[in-house]
Order: sequence, then structure tokens, then C-alpha cells
Amino acid sequence: MADRVYPSSKQATNGTTPTSTANPSFPVTKAQLYGASRPLYRPQPNRHRYRRSCWCSCCLWTTVAILLLILLAAIAGAILYVLYRPHRPTFTVSSLKVATLNITSASKLITNINLNVTAKNPNKKLVYIYDPFTISLYTDDDIDIGDGSIGSFVHGTKNTTLLKAAITSSNQELDDTSAGKLKTALKSKNGLPLKIKLDTKVKAKMGALKTPKLGVRVICKGIKATAPTGKSATTASTSNAKCKVDLRIKIWKWTF
Repeated sequence: MADRVYPSSKQATNGTTPTSTANPSFPVTKAQLYGASRPLYRPQPNRHRYRRSCWCSCCLWTTVAILLLILLAAIAGAILYVLYRPHRPTFTVSSLKVATLNITSASKLITNINLNVTAKNPNKKLVYIYDPFTISLYTDDDIDIGDGSIGSFVHGTKNTTLLKAAITSSNQELDDTSAGKLKTALKSKNGLPLKIKLDTKVKAKMGALKTPKLGVRVICKGIKATAPTGKSATTASTSNAKCKVDLRIKIWKWTF
């Protein structure tokens, strides 16, 4: 049986021998030698860039949400102001009578003073609800004269309330400098300059709506007092006394 000859799958062209793609001709380069076995490069996703993008998006939406809350609060505040026209309460020192104001030979201070303060609520639709007041009486040199308190009360609309307090100090020790200044001021004909500090918390009621409690500090200056020489109490001069009302907002450990 005669042998059959099978022709090549690729015929020569113009007398040249076809080159196989599976077996490259020699000599070959390194790129040809290792290129076939090297896996194709596939770029991996950048996880760091993806995380950064998510963080930026989160910050952006958080900022937008905060701005919207601030805007809504401002709108609500404007509406409340238009409806209720809120005004701060006012305080006035009505009288201050000194029953005892004496410095002993051991530089100890004994004080007994009666204080009357008038509080006014000028609002027609706003009620103030006060916590108890703490009262401190100082000289202009910040020497502590005595302390007192006023109980809590509800301040109705268009209402004027008289607040009474007893300011006392029993055998309070003074340093030599403070005792000397206080003795000199008590002998002065112009009287002893005093200032009063009242601290409390208050919330406002507008119909069924109540605000959170806010700190309030009232500072009254321009008081001139004299020590009694006998058993009768002396009345301090309060005609030039002026009181300033400040809100005290506390954020974490800081008070503004």
C-alpha cells in the first residue's frame, strides 16, 4: 500500500517557508521568550481612592444636614419672634438697708443686710419660670461682703414682683489688705461702693411651648452704703444703681 503524503497546512508563499506562531524562529528575544508565559496585567481597583471618596461624600452630606438644621432653627426663631416679640426681664434695686456691717479686731467681717429687688416682665405672651437665685454682695475691689438667696418663682406676663433677701456674713475672715481697704471705705463720707450679683436659671413659657433652661446673671452696680453707728439700720443710696441682665450659655466646660 502506497504511502500518502499530506501537504502542509500552510503553503509557502513566493518560495518562503511559513513561520509557526507556536514555535518562533530563532534567535528569539527575551520579550518573546517570557512573554507567552507571563499572565496578562489586570489593573486592580484603588481601595484607598474608594475610601477617600466615601469619606468626602459622608462629610458633604453631614455638612448639608447641619446647615439645614441651622436654617430650620433660624426660621423657627424668626417665627417665634414675630409671634411673641420676646423682651428680657428687667431688675432694679429698690432698697438696701444695712443693719450690721462691722469688722472685728481679728479682721473678721459680720454682715446683716436686707435687700429688695424689683423684677419686671414686660412681655404680653411670655412667662418666665425662675429657679432659686444665689446672691453675692461685693465691693468695687471685689471684697466679698456677704451672700444670700431668693426662692424660685413664676413671673407672669406684664407682672412686677418684689424680691426680698437677707445678705449675711458671720465671722468671715479677711486678709490684712482687704480689711484695711474696707475700714477706709467705711469711714469715707461718700459711702462704700457695692455691687450685687444674682445667678439663676430660667425657662420661658409661650402657650404650651417651653424653652430649655438658660443661665441668667444679673449684675447691679452704683450702690453706696454706710455702716450704722447705732442700733438703727442705714439705708444705702440706690438712685444711681443700674442692673444688667446677661444670658449665660454653657457648652461643655465653657460658659459664655
